Amino acid sequence: MKRTAMKATLMAAIAGASGGAALAEDYRKNPFTLTYGGAITKNQPGKVNIHPVKYKLNGLDIAANVYTPANHDPKKKYPTIVVAHPNGGVKEQVAGLYAQRLAELGYITIAMDAAYQGGSGGEPRNVDKPAHRIEDLHGAADFITRYAGVDKDRLGVLGICGGGGYTLAAAQSDKRFKAVATLSMFNSGRVRRNGFADSQLNTIQERLQQASDARAQEAAGGKVLYSGDADMTDEQIAALPFEMYRQGYEYYWRTHAHSGSTFRYTTSSLLDLMRWDATDRVELIDRPLLMIAGSKADSLYMSEDAFVKAGGTKDKELFRIEGATHIETYWVPRYVDAAMAKLTAFYAKTL
Repeated sequence: MKRTAMKATLMAAIAGASGGAALAEDYRKNPFTLTYGGAITKNQPGKVNIHPVKYKLNGLDIAANVYTPANHDPKKKYPTIVVAHPNGGVKEQVAGLYAQRLAELGYITIAMDAAYQGGSGGEPRNVDKPAHRIEDLHGAADFITRYAGVDKDRLGVLGICGGGGYTLAAAQSDKRFKAVATLSMFNSGRVRRNGFADSQLNTIQERLQQASDARAQEAAGGKVLYSGDADMTDEQIAALPFEMYRQGYEYYWRTHAHSGSTFRYTTSSLLDLMRWDATDRVELIDRPLLMIAGSKADSLYMSEDAFVKAGGTKDKELFRIEGATHIETYWVPRYVDAAMAKLTAFYAKTL
């Protein structure tokens, strides 16, 4: 892809579909720094409203947005959904889009930034450990089940990309989640260990040594080392070997960029990531399970693998959105609509 093609992608995203709302917004122009098309710009009586909140989790401040449905009455009880964002993402991007769309259907929803990431606290920045991301989901359940109007007995969860893998892990033991859904699930442990599409199997030990050295350097008070830096030119992005990464950089660094969003993570996090897998003990999930992925996503194999292994529930479905790639499920209107149609039916039945 040449620079002109990249610019064409950007212009298409910000211009929007013919006759429709813009597909991306400049977060600096949105009072809630939301990046997605059709995002809330102000709270109005009788409409879906957004409520920025902070709460404590293991001593850290967690930043989150709670979306309440139209005509929200705190004296009534509403089904509620926790939405976990992708790796590198923040609550103002795709997690916010789906949280808002679900609130439009009558759900209370919460999209939170992972600890050490986005607007949440924690040092060093951008630690990305599975235990933390799983705890984020438990903590969101702690907070939202005490929010005005929430029916704690009708609590669901939606995990997107890396958040989907961590959702599978959290739902294994946290039986407060009565319905479990993932969108474009990304198995962070498998990819960090084996490489995307298992392309780095011959360098596992070398990369573990690098992670070990990075931790030793941190422990000695040295510079914190990072992996996944994303300061790339358009030509470098176009040369990436996998479509998910090419489109991902366009999404996170061009069309739906946000100052809190970064692909950077501490290299020492790999000590935890590379020995973890989203499908370990996935058979403990005994709740209704819906997994959604694009039929053309090069990450589809991760959802397919997890779905087969999730043998603890008979109420499960793997839904492929025809023609969609991984990143396109984040923002392309027809693919978002297809995902929402499945989620609408799923949560209506299970919550």
